[in-house]
Amino acid sequence: MVWKSSNSSPSGFYLRGVPGLEGAHIWLGIPFCSMYIMALLGNGALLLSILMVHALHHPMFYFLGMLGVIDLVMATSVVPKMLCVLWMGSPEIGFDSCFTQMFLVHSVTAMESGVLLAMAFDRYIAICHPLRYQAILTPQRVAQIRLAILTRGVLFMVPLTGMVRSLPYCASKLILHSYCEHMAVMKLACLDPAASRLYSVVGSTLIVGADTTLIAVSYGLILRAVTKLTKKTEQLRAFSTCSSHVCVLLLYYLPGIVSIYTQCFPQGVSPHIQVLLANLYLSLPPMLNPVIYSIQVEQVREALCKVFPFIRRRVG
Repeated sequence: MVWKSSNSSPSGFYLRGVPGLEGAHIWLGIPFCSMYIMALLGNGALLLSILMVHALHHPMFYFLGMLGVIDLVMATSVVPKMLCVLWMGSPEIGFDSCFTQMFLVHSVTAMESGVLLAMAFDRYIAICHPLRYQAILTPQRVAQIRLAILTRGVLFMVPLTGMVRSLPYCASKLILHSYCEHMAVMKLACLDPAASRLYSVVGSTLIVGADTTLIAVSYGLILRAVTKLTKKTEQLRAFSTCSSHVCVLLLYYLPGIVSIYTQCFPQGVSPHIQVLLANLYLSLPPMLNPVIYSIQVEQVREALCKVFPFIRRRVG
């Protein structure tokens, strides 16, 4: 039996969860649920602080707020359904729901890379051209940058989602994953999905490659500017403003690159390792990003204490 999306579609798919570790599904769900709850609380508190505290009405924190929204969408698009699979034995997901989830997951990951690039550009202007900061990063320009980030993520995923959705699907409806990861879905197609696979690899490589190159250039210029500062305190202050962003960069790109290429080239990598890496890539950064910024950025700590006074009492 073959389903063709042009005429008829399968009613849905089944998510296997973590292949090979079905007996441990209940235990695996506990850390992912915990990370999701912490992501909701942390990013929710961060967004509320940015909204309510005037001192955070600043380009850097607008980008940080966008990062928080993206993290919430990223985690929410995956974790609740994942927990249904792991805890409730409810693996069914509708055909359109599957491709909607696929679109959301992969478009927001592209958007997050764009936000990290924008934040690197913000730090470059703040450190290398502080007197021109407000003239360069005007509210209109910040809005344009954010719109460009959203547009790029959507434009990248619309063709890929359409290509994968239009493939004819065979009788097997079992996705060997805990969410509708596009590589796992493509494996169910009756035809060779070489075109969509090539588009995915090339598109992801171009996006990540371009963003990481520009980020590296930005930090190279920042490092050169900082080394020219005469006072040690000024150097430390400049480095401290970038440390949180560098931590988030490493947290996003390192597991992301590993996860992408283990999905594209799975030879020698166990299926459960591939799935767990992909799940951690979508669950861990949303949990840790607000923690990193709240610990390392003084303005964020002060804003959180204003919005949530009990934090100040606990710290004191």
